[in-house]
Amino acid sequence: GAGHRQASIQLCEPGLTSGESVSQGDDLTLTLPEPARISVDLPLRCASKHAPSLVQALRQPQGRHLRISMAAPVSPSPSAVLSPSLGGLPAGMDSYSLPSDAELEDIAQDAVVWASQHGLVVGLSQQGVPDQAVIHAPLAALPVAFPRARFLQAKAVQPLFNRLVDAVARDEEYLESVLAGAARSDTFTAQLLEVLRQSRPARQALAAAGTDEIALGIHRSDYMLDVPSGGFLQVELNTIASSFGCLSSRMTSLHRYVVGRLAGSSVQVDPARLPDNSALEALPDALAAAVKAHGAPGGCVVMVVQPGERNAYDQQWLQHQLWTRHGLRTIRRSLSQMAALRPLGSGGELLLEGGQPVSVVYFRAGYAPNDYPTDAEWAARLLIEQSNVAKCPTVAYQLAGTKKVQQDLAGPGVVERFLGHGPETAMLRTFFAGLWSLDDLKAPDTAQIVAQALADPEAFVLKPQREGGGNNLYGDELVAQLKEGLAVGGGLPAFILMQRILPPPQRGVLVRAGAWAVADTLSELGVYGAFLRRGQEVLLNTEAGHLVRTKRASSNEGGVAAGFAVLDSPYLMD
Repeated sequence: GAGHRQASIQLCEPGLTSGESVSQGDDLTLTLPEPARISVDLPLRCASKHAPSLVQALRQPQGRHLRISMAAPVSPSPSAVLSPSLGGLPAGMDSYSLPSDAELEDIAQDAVVWASQHGLVVGLSQQGVPDQAVIHAPLAALPVAFPRARFLQAKAVQPLFNRLVDAVARDEEYLESVLAGAARSDTFTAQLLEVLRQSRPARQALAAAGTDEIALGIHRSDYMLDVPSGGFLQVELNTIASSFGCLSSRMTSLHRYVVGRLAGSSVQVDPARLPDNSALEALPDALAAAVKAHGAPGGCVVMVVQPGERNAYDQQWLQHQLWTRHGLRTIRRSLSQMAALRPLGSGGELLLEGGQPVSVVYFRAGYAPNDYPTDAEWAARLLIEQSNVAKCPTVAYQLAGTKKVQQDLAGPGVVERFLGHGPETAMLRTFFAGLWSLDDLKAPDTAQIVAQALADPEAFVLKPQREGGGNNLYGDELVAQLKEGLAVGGGLPAFILMQRILPPPQRGVLVRAGAWAVADTLSELGVYGAFLRRGQEVLLNTEAGHLVRTKRASSNEGGVAAGFAVLDSPYLMD
């Protein structure tokens, strides 16, 4: 009933049951057998627009006790406070009540029309339609609540993550060492390392001749709130083809339009809680700064893209902004087309077919094995790496963003190796989730964490050295891969094991292909960063806008381009 809610607890070991329950305002501590798998039935997280209560399951990592606390129901309000005990989560899971279905129909259709009119679109990609046919991007009709303090924290720390990527990339001995095991098991990682090695003599010769390396990083660090720990944890740090920055800026404009039209309605939403998103300006400005640093008269930007790219319109926004803001031309080429370019000039110059000099090569492809179907594409990547152009990213930057490096950086003293000891580095570590190497499954610490993952696979995710979404293993697939590794013996060096981050669910309105649906959703915040270095000189280091992706709570993966999530905006809660 409205005044009394319960959470039931069942111990899932065979033959064990518990009739214990906990009511709102009560605490219950159970002493569990070792090991125990725990299932907590949370009817209070089910379909409710008002998030009537919040349940926390707090497990002591090394103990045998489970403490269940049930908070009293809360009334959602735009002025919901931050709860220190939850590490900054809003005390109310939703920021406002969703409108009626009739109102939602109007809101969703308004959003679809606005998106189509203002370039918030993706390729239709259907057989029998022209390549240029578009449809609105998958989107959330209303913004998602997010704690302001955490949002500002992610923005503020991005320049430090930019510095970390650059420092790691410049230590090529470290990259080769930490990725050696993955390279033995994963051909793609091995080939990227080979490009790094083969390009080294040419890069060193350019440096000796006085031509400094120009490295441009357009990164995105992705985060989720984690209810069990109360933390704000990094999912991954993307260093190649960090997409959707421009469309995310369009999402901010869309939500301001939608929210503005709700004034006077039953839904009380404050437009001032939608933060500015600078990605539409900051990302092309970073590319323009790299062109200037290169300095070739008439130099252009070459954007390396995938054939048939559905997300071309996010990329086209960059091209448009480069031209209108800076008068710079962008040429789109696939890696296959790049393979046909003439040899480099004596000073490492890269020239297009008509002789136009290239100042920047910006990769929106090249992050997956499918981008290199033949040796010609790998030869093109090597040619670019050997040239004097500004590269976004260099192959070293790309390797610095691999899952294995992410896991290794979380180890004792590794981040400090690159950034030194101090409060900034200590703060950076607070974003790290649990990350474990699988190089040697027989090592005691590894064997222990693998046993935990096999006993409780829903608490972990198994990640290969891949980008682009849809690659991670969960649940039964995770168990099967770990068991296969144990059966073979040795290790799984092409994978890492990661703590599964469990964000708070919220009710959201998801719109795809003109149709909307209300669902329990989970959201992920991404913060873009731009870093430009010429030789030893850092020319740019800044935060460069943000992205929110929202998916159904039942979905494991979260990529928009991969079809799992929609674009969203943060509605900041104090």
